Amino acid sequence: MEISREKIDDLNSIVTVDIKKEDYEPKVDKVLKDYRKTANIPGFRKGHVPMGLIKKQYGQAVLVDEVNKLLQENLNKYLTEEKLEVLGNPLPKEKENFSWDDENYSFDFELGLAPSFEVDLTSVSPVTHYKIVADKKMIDNQIKHLQTQYGKLKSKNSIDKEEDLVAGIMKNEEQDIDEKTTFSLSKIKKDRQKDFLGKKVGDVLPLKTKDLFETDHILAGHLGKDVEEVKDLDLEVSFEITEVNEQELAELNEDFYVKVFGKDAGIQTEEEFREKIKTDTEANFVQQGDNQLLNDLSEALIEDVKFDLPQKFLEKWIKVSGEKELSHEEAQEEYKRSEKGLRYQLIENQLMKAHKIKIEAEDIINSTKARIKIQMAQFGQLNPSEEELNSIAQRVLTNEQEARNFSEQAKNEKMLAFFKENANLKEKEVTFDAFIEEITQKNTTNKDQ
Repeated sequence: MEISREKIDDLNSIVTVDIKKEDYEPKVDKVLKDYRKTANIPGFRKGHVPMGLIKKQYGQAVLVDEVNKLLQENLNKYLTEEKLEVLGNPLPKEKENFSWDDENYSFDFELGLAPSFEVDLTSVSPVTHYKIVADKKMIDNQIKHLQTQYGKLKSKNSIDKEEDLVAGIMKNEEQDIDEKTTFSLSKIKKDRQKDFLGKKVGDVLPLKTKDLFETDHILAGHLGKDVEEVKDLDLEVSFEITEVNEQELAELNEDFYVKVFGKDAGIQTEEEFREKIKTDTEANFVQQGDNQLLNDLSEALIEDVKFDLPQKFLEKWIKVSGEKELSHEEAQEEYKRSEKGLRYQLIENQLMKAHKIKIEAEDIINSTKARIKIQMAQFGQLNPSEEELNSIAQRVLTNEQEARNFSEQAKNEKMLAFFKENANLKEKEVTFDAFIEEITQKNTTNKDQ
């Protein structure tokens, strides 16, 4: 067997694989002999079917199968030994006058090769690393939410505050609506709250559903309908008030601080309580800032690191590589959609290779354990043992898809740490609202470009 490569240019090559009779004949003969031992053909005893008949019935199918196995095995070996970084997969070229009746065969494959380039992080445009801080308004809202959560409900006879909780029954016979429901008056649109204020337990209110609640999703829940059913719904329902409650906020005192954060936190004053909320809230924002940093860095790298790709080859590969063959135009569109992702993947691979960044099994396990610990904390399990974490992580990673996900997560964590050390970053403190506003504006600008 001989394998040779014709270089078309730096990004495209043709590999030719020549297979001779002596390369495949022993393998084909062995398979046919095994077939003969087990073949069930009428008129012949098992194991005594003439070899000529076996060859006639199975010969070409076995030949094609064994030649293809040789082809794939040796082509892959050649690409590895020659250290050729192939994009997509080798594409076989059709040959005129090819026949399986010949004894020797020649196969040509098109290759699309990864470009050779270097990444100089110092020349990449500066990227903003957002540090999201909790401002006074956010802390006040969080404290009020906690006071509500740990407060008490006080029954009353009438509705007189936006914060009042109103229970009742929504009815409309024609639409088969008979739904017990409870909501805060604050969920009603501002200009409709006057319909409720001053009303008492036992009152029956006629209500128009259109623009009653802040969103269709909320309306659907209170009518017992799907969201799709209530879109643009303009219906009159009756609402019988069965109960009104006022939410008494929990007092800001040491007992309250212990209920929220536990005794071990040692919080005794409102100032310490506010600082704890600020610290915890900002810690929860770190991942959002880091995720945005990775997104912005990938965009900057794609924009600033220039190299060519074997576009025509990749479009041809995309066209035939899916379950259903695409048209030429569909393949071009798919290439446009995937080009940025491919460019970043190549840049990331180059950085990992140049800076010897490796993802070890321990990195994947640690990343998995960290995520499990967060999930367990959400269900009140704050201090799982190392043995328990290891056991759950090992079980999770037996799932192939989960293993890929956590491997990708571990890689992102390593790349993030590398970028924080080496990339051209400018830190910017922002409130959460300002962060959302900036990112929304940035995304809108990118979409319009």
